[in-house]
Amino acid sequence: MKKKAKAIILFFISFLLLAFPVDVYAASKLPGNYDQDKVAIDAKAAIAIDSMTGQLLYGKNINQPLPIASMTKLVTAYLTLKAIDQEKINWNTKVTPTRQIFAVASNREYSNVPLRMKHTYTIRQLYQATLIESANGAAMMLAEAISGSQVAFVKQMRQQLQKWGIKDARIYTTCGLPNKSVGNDAYPGAGKNDENMLSAKDMAIVGQKLIQDYPEVLKTTKIAKMDFIDQNMATPMSNFNWMLKAMPQYHKNLKIDGLKTGTTDAAGACFIATAPHRGGRIITVIMGAKHVTNTDPARFIQTAKLLNYVYQKYEPLIFQRNEVIIGHTNMAVHNGQARQINIGIKNKTLIWIPQNGSKFQVGLTAETVEAPVEKGQKINSYYFKTGKNKIISLQSPNGLLLPAHALESTNRVNIFVRFWRWLFGG
Repeated sequence: MKKKAKAIILFFISFLLLAFPVDVYAASKLPGNYDQDKVAIDAKAAIAIDSMTGQLLYGKNINQPLPIASMTKLVTAYLTLKAIDQEKINWNTKVTPTRQIFAVASNREYSNVPLRMKHTYTIRQLYQATLIESANGAAMMLAEAISGSQVAFVKQMRQQLQKWGIKDARIYTTCGLPNKSVGNDAYPGAGKNDENMLSAKDMAIVGQKLIQDYPEVLKTTKIAKMDFIDQNMATPMSNFNWMLKAMPQYHKNLKIDGLKTGTTDAAGACFIATAPHRGGRIITVIMGAKHVTNTDPARFIQTAKLLNYVYQKYEPLIFQRNEVIIGHTNMAVHNGQARQINIGIKNKTLIWIPQNGSKFQVGLTAETVEAPVEKGQKINSYYFKTGKNKIISLQSPNGLLLPAHALESTNRVNIFVRFWRWLFGG
């Protein structure tokens, strides 16, 4: 009798474990350094990732918050595109500068386009000036148009970063200038010298989310030169991203088409870049590079060094939608009419594989799925290893996971069949 009771208890424990599997890949903290000894990057922090999966390709001091300066404007651009998408504003919405914004825009120490009091400017003009000329006044006007005030927009920026899982962001201004530099629009309760700060990892997430949600941003960030038109006056704008085509640090083999630079005394020279490569897209971040003079190309030299390293070390492995991976073509179904079903990769995906001769391996995080199962349902996850090391990503420090879904359906058998199978192991 005791043996029978014990068997029944074990049955229900097994049932619960199968029905509610423990996630052995729960998130842990991303390592601060990743292959940082493979290439010497002369900057306080640096990172390289895949723009779609977030796969980590290189990392140096990636978790430490550092000043981001005008790279801030990518968050402002994201929220602008989001507001347009939600029809809160449109490209032709007209905005007039406040006296404080006019004062910032008139300061020749800051990057700007000239703005005039009582003149109106469209969202499109301000958006282009923000991303191409890194115009601080223009970025502040976008914030004003969307949220009504600089403080309200800063709160919106903080909320957006929180939604992306960025918990340690310090955001005080909408344009990236130090808090003291925006006068009456300074964030209340913050120090006058406080600056916006993110880690290299978090800055990479900002770039990743921007490109994923609004890929059209690259149509603007790749523009090297453009005129800012204010009635009958044209002001030439020149992109601070000197790695674009027709710019002095352009490299034909790198093909950089965005995103944004940033410079303050505290931040040094910063640069988040992106480039298409062999069917994928890479994002790199350089923070705290040297900035001896305004013509110092250090951040671009370090970006080129990092991208060349990534291009030489990694080769792409592309999985097509519904592709069946050899060795993992099916999985067992608990209490299903079908004892096993075929599975495949859910979406077309690219994984970067090191070209170092290490054995590439694919595994599944679960062995069994509970019936019923619908065709197309996500029922498992693939993980990847090269040699003894798991491939990791920003979102999955314990191992990059890609969804596997069912390529067919199966119903759940009734309770009598389930009991019979349990009793006789059939």
